[in-house]
Amino acid sequence: QVQLVESGGGLVQAGGSLRLSCAATGQAFIHYGMAWFRQAPGKEREFVAAISPNARVTYYTDSVKGRFTISRDNSNDTLNLQMNILNPEDTAIYYCAVGHWGMRDYVIRETPYTYWGQGTQVTVSS
Repeated sequence: QVQLVESGGGLVQAGGSLRLSCAATGQAFIHYGMAWFRQAPGKEREFVAAISPNARVTYYTDSVKGRFTISRDNSNDTLNLQMNILNPEDTAIYYCAVGHWGMRDYVIRETPYTYWGQGTQVTVSS
């Protein structure tokens, strides 16, 4: 059974950092793209970052460029998101996702992703 489990969320002051991790179990994901999405209160879930199967290609939404870094470790099927210079607008539930890889316009949508985690809460206080 495929399972994605996020960890690393919490409460942090503006300007601080957090590192999210997502452990994938149940099958090997080395051939799949992986991504982070987030959903803020009262808003729709949105794309944050994605990484190709070989980790050579990454995409970010504009609001996190230069602050967030997505990475993966294919040796143990782990996805990470290093988040720096956090601001209150980053407050959301963060979800990891695994699915098909493709061009940017494709992977920033929810459509390619077959597997989703339950989410981890990130709260940034001002």
